[in-house]
Amino acid sequence: MESRGDTMLCVPHRPETARPVPLLVALHGAGGLPKGSLAVLQTIADQYGTAVLVPVSRSSTWDGIRNDYGPDVDVIDHSLHRAFDTVAVDPERIGVVGFSDGASYALGLGLANGDLFGHLIAFSPGFIPPAPRRGRPRILVSHGVTDPVLPIDRTSRRIVPTLQHTGYDVTYLEFDGAHTVPLDIALRAAEWLGWNDPPTG
Repeated sequence: MESRGDTMLCVPHRPETARPVPLLVALHGAGGLPKGSLAVLQTIADQYGTAVLVPVSRSSTWDGIRNDYGPDVDVIDHSLHRAFDTVAVDPERIGVVGFSDGASYALGLGLANGDLFGHLIAFSPGFIPPAPRRGRPRILVSHGVTDPVLPIDRTSRRIVPTLQHTGYDVTYLEFDGAHTVPLDIALRAAEWLGWNDPPTG
């Protein structure tokens, strides 16, 4: 079993190494580990030349899911500074993506830091942890209509209209499936980001 460890930073090979790259912060679900978060994103990250930062929650899930924001925010903040020191990141193309508890945390953290995260992707979120909000990030939410873990009628079908009614630009994708991220949904999310064409050469 993989132990809970340090943040992982994956930087895809690019021929134009001096060009700043987009950055996605990927947040795992409850009990998750970095390897699981990367599985659905790795191919997309390589295809679109995106760096992926995968932090690890200090407990079995993110602090803002059960309590107030705290040590996990500190970890993410420190990890971001390390990422900025390691790779040239385009400040106009930074986003946060999460699944399940990670999706809920991505919404809460992203809305609170919308001046940094211009794009939020929430795969099967449960709710939005409360926090003061900044900026106007674009948002994509997906959810399976037969999700038994976080039933869609109690979650995304309430979350999305609330965000839209408060003026956020939200793209919403429902799919015929359960508590998962189908590859086609992940690919549509990558296209939705619109950060750059796949690198060539």
